[in-house]
Amino acid sequence: MIAIEKDSALVWENCLLIIKQHISEKNFETWFKPILPVSLNAEILTIQVPSQFFYEWLEEHYLHVLKKAILSELGDNGRLEYSIIVDKGNGKSGSLALNFPGKKISGYKNEILNRLETQVEVNQYEVNRYKTNLNANYTFDNFIEGECNRLTRSAGLAIANKPGTTAFNPLTIYGAVGLGKTHLIQAIGNKILSENPTKKVLYVTSEKFVNHFMESVRTGSLQDFSSYYLGVDVLIIDDIQFLSGKERTQEMFFKIFNELHQSQRQIIMTSDCPVKDLKGMEERLLSRFKWGLNADMQQPDFETKMAIIQQKMDYEGVLIPQSVVEYIAQTVDTNIRELEGVVIALIAQSSLNKKEIDLDLAKTTIQSIVSDISLEINIEFIQKSVCEYFNISVEDMKSKSRKKELVIPRQVGIYIAKNYTTLSLKTIGLYYGGRDHSTVIHSVESVEDMMVTDKKFRAQMVELQKRMKLKNPING
Repeated sequence: MIAIEKDSALVWENCLLIIKQHISEKNFETWFKPILPVSLNAEILTIQVPSQFFYEWLEEHYLHVLKKAILSELGDNGRLEYSIIVDKGNGKSGSLALNFPGKKISGYKNEILNRLETQVEVNQYEVNRYKTNLNANYTFDNFIEGECNRLTRSAGLAIANKPGTTAFNPLTIYGAVGLGKTHLIQAIGNKILSENPTKKVLYVTSEKFVNHFMESVRTGSLQDFSSYYLGVDVLIIDDIQFLSGKERTQEMFFKIFNELHQSQRQIIMTSDCPVKDLKGMEERLLSRFKWGLNADMQQPDFETKMAIIQQKMDYEGVLIPQSVVEYIAQTVDTNIRELEGVVIALIAQSSLNKKEIDLDLAKTTIQSIVSDISLEINIEFIQKSVCEYFNISVEDMKSKSRKKELVIPRQVGIYIAKNYTTLSLKTIGLYYGGRDHSTVIHSVESVEDMMVTDKKFRAQMVELQKRMKLKNPING
């Protein structure tokens, strides 16, 4: 009877008075002032929130105070429903009512991890994906495989097919920034959902995990925090190294880790270093991390970088000469993220300036955005300089000819490339007519021997390297 005698505005006003006692003024202004009461039907109060994100945030961070307020105002059978403003894409807004039939507010604290029953037709997989924090663009299909990541990719596929039941639990992927760790772990999550949409997959950064934990400590809602993470089938945590030094957070994560692992639910993590090198972490936690697979992702090799560049260009529908692909792959030797940044910038420069993509545009673009990189000492520069010195063409240098006047310049070019670039032997061989690594080694050894036994040749090498202004040239 009490609920019937009140209207929605009065009930919500009383709820706000209770809520205000338990959260900061700033958070109250941000998350509760925008809410409007819509209706009161018996023991069900309906409130309107500005967006789906707004609703998710309330459920994740303020469920405990909402529960306290509703039960205080409407009694033990009190329920709360949400009306969400939905942008229909035509400048108008609509309302999306979220209903939890037959559940008291005390019974749906884990709804953040369950697909919602709504009054509109929604692709259930997409609803689930939304709440997993996964980026739908990160898939195995657009993850380029190479020697640098073959092990981690294979392990990821095995996990995606049988999460929680392989020997790779937990899976910890480590490596420097920009190598594709985040792409791969989210690809695993997306693959799991595509195979089994009922799985509850959660991706979270360690920073968000820590902030979520601190908020739960502050508000006395640790049980809700624990239930949130223990309710998943697959937990994916990015940059686990940021738990370093946070003892209480590590203690909570230890408990969550144990429970998930014991119930054969999958744990996937990334780190900037191997597990054994993580500092400021409890030993018992590190020992758990070592149970599964600790796999590294390395700098991409030349061929992998070329494949990444070509894929990006194909995706954007842009034609690019092979020489430009090779130049970018050889010049940008930092990480995949920067490589993709160069490609995007190159496309932008081409579009804005209405220029075709060629080597000159690539050089200008790279020079403007890539720091600490030598644009002079690259294969193209080496080949051009050596050929000019010996008065031959680059085509002749790359040919299969065994004439002495071509073999020696070819060996010299290979020698300089080996000593003044970071390219692999295989890559250098590709630039010199597709020769294998054994030929590259032989060329380097031949030049070294001639510099010892042939004074005239040594003098030529000294002069050539001075012309090229190479650092630390050999002395005459």
